[in-house]
Amino acid sequence: MRVFVTGATGFIGSRVTAILLNKGHQVTGLVRSEEAAAKLAAMGAQAQRGTLEDPEAWIAGIEACDAVIHTAFDHDFSHFVANCEKDKQVIAAIGSVLQGSQRPLIITSGTGMGDNHDGKGAYESHFNPDDPNPRVASELEGNRLLDAGVDVRVMRLPQVHDTERQGLISYYIALAQQKGVAAYINEGRNVWAAAHVDDVAALYVNVLEHGERGKRYHAVAEESIPSREVAEVVAQRLGIAARSIKPEESETHFGWFSIFASMDLRSSGEWTRQQLNWQPKGPGLIADLQAMKP
Repeated sequence: MRVFVTGATGFIGSRVTAILLNKGHQVTGLVRSEEAAAKLAAMGAQAQRGTLEDPEAWIAGIEACDAVIHTAFDHDFSHFVANCEKDKQVIAAIGSVLQGSQRPLIITSGTGMGDNHDGKGAYESHFNPDDPNPRVASELEGNRLLDAGVDVRVMRLPQVHDTERQGLISYYIALAQQKGVAAYINEGRNVWAAAHVDDVAALYVNVLEHGERGKRYHAVAEESIPSREVAEVVAQRLGIAARSIKPEESETHFGWFSIFASMDLRSSGEWTRQQLNWQPKGPGLIADLQAMKP
């Protein structure tokens, strides 16, 4: 297949691109710069210049492709609501090209979209269109395209990590460095789900090759890592203290990150593993945090 990949030189997308090429697929990748285009060319892929802010300028490049994997997202979480709306518009633009065909579109969301807030965690089978999380915009647009006949499949991500990046936890680490303390709320019992970036990239390709229209997949290798455990290993690596703070101190200490600091982000990936025989092999989150560069 010729696969169009957004974010093709990004943290996840670059690995998706490499796996696709290794398996004999052709790749056209969306990139912002000449440097990124050169990187793609060196990998053996074709570059399509463009930005998320102006999808109409590059969506014609999808016409010659058999599938789209949309991994790109603006990760400035201080503008999370606006960036989720931008993602919705990008998905709509891509869908306008794929409508009337059988070509699959894999979009990206967060595992939190599978949480019905009953304390049991997030599951692939659940989606609440009225969820207050702004990330709901991407899946709502995916549903609209499904109703219009597009083969949409959803990849939901937890904290995706290696020794250099760890999803939202990367922002937590930067804040801990700034504040001189790795804080957690109360006893730090709220948890994070996680998966190594190589396992996540492999799952994207698995969903492309073996996934089903309208299904949601969770790239979850570890379902529940306590926030206190994260704080303690971050503190150890940075040479600072780990400390409990009260919920009412969260906004002052964490700023925009406070909305995530106390969330319980437990998530299951069992159904995904069963359906696609996905067997995560990468290091766990704590192991990667222990090996990260201070």
